[in-house]
Amino acid sequence: MGPAACCAARQAGVSAGTVSNVLNRPGYVAAPTRERVLAAIADLGFTPTSHARKFPAGRQRILGLALADLANPFFVDVALGAEAEAKALGVGVVMIHNGEDSGRQQGNIDMLVQQRVHGIMIAPVLADEASLDRLDARGIPLVYVDRAAERSVRCWVKTDDTAGGRLAAEHLLALGHTDIAFVGNLGTSIQVDRRYEGFAETLAAAGVTPRTIVTESWSIADGRAAGAQLAALTDRPTAVMCGNDLIALGLLLELARHGIRVPGDISIVGFDDLSWSEAATVPLTTVRQPREELGRRAVRMLLDEIDRGEAHEHRHELLEPELVVRESTSAPHPRSRG
Repeated sequence: MGPAACCAARQAGVSAGTVSNVLNRPGYVAAPTRERVLAAIADLGFTPTSHARKFPAGRQRILGLALADLANPFFVDVALGAEAEAKALGVGVVMIHNGEDSGRQQGNIDMLVQQRVHGIMIAPVLADEASLDRLDARGIPLVYVDRAAERSVRCWVKTDDTAGGRLAAEHLLALGHTDIAFVGNLGTSIQVDRRYEGFAETLAAAGVTPRTIVTESWSIADGRAAGAQLAALTDRPTAVMCGNDLIALGLLLELARHGIRVPGDISIVGFDDLSWSEAATVPLTTVRQPREELGRRAVRMLLDEIDRGEAHEHRHELLEPELVVRESTSAPHPRSRG
């Protein structure tokens, strides 16, 4: 261990060997001690030199892919893109599922570090995960995919959600809708907040103020709950944009249960273009994200940082969404109220 690491050991009140374990075998160290050491490293501004994570000659490069929730088909598609790109480049991928649980995520990240992956791609549980900054202290390259704090200096790749919201609003306005709602988990997701911003700004320019139904998350169950709220209204909006396709599907199912026609009574626009969107009972108009391309770009970004080291320059990439028009939207129907 070098002088800086020894200083970190003294400041944290541990041995130099414990500092080494925190950096290279974090699973061997109790969580409170590990956090104390990482805090000391951060306070001292210590960044391990590249040789601290030197790998045996000939060892295949292995990347970690940490995904917030594989129960969401969006992340499955991101993973498929990353796996395909890694395979084409002769790189291995270790994938972990964090189940929207920050504590589980931290344990899984520690496991990846212990397995000595060369770098990590992550769609974190929360976009602004301060604990991930401490990977700098371990000398581990990190790339954010999809969920990224826009202020982060690290590499990230995501869809231009604001542009996607604009596409949905422009489509509904062009159809003639003026009473429009947004359904989604506003305030808990950067992506959904950005989608709403683009949506609301575009409507405002046309003199339209959207109604909002705020959901707890972005699941089918949340969409069904929103559908029940809409069904109870006597002055329902004629069109709805949903924060994602899962909410849109739940909304579609619940409205059908109440005998409310889509698009005859309410038009619906989703966001993602998941594989089943075209096969829904009413094929869903939606904003398509380049999901597999997100995974592919993340692999290339991470390998560039691994291979170029200090010569690497962090990049931020916004991928363009695309509106896919199907049967769930139409011009407002004369009988769409009441």
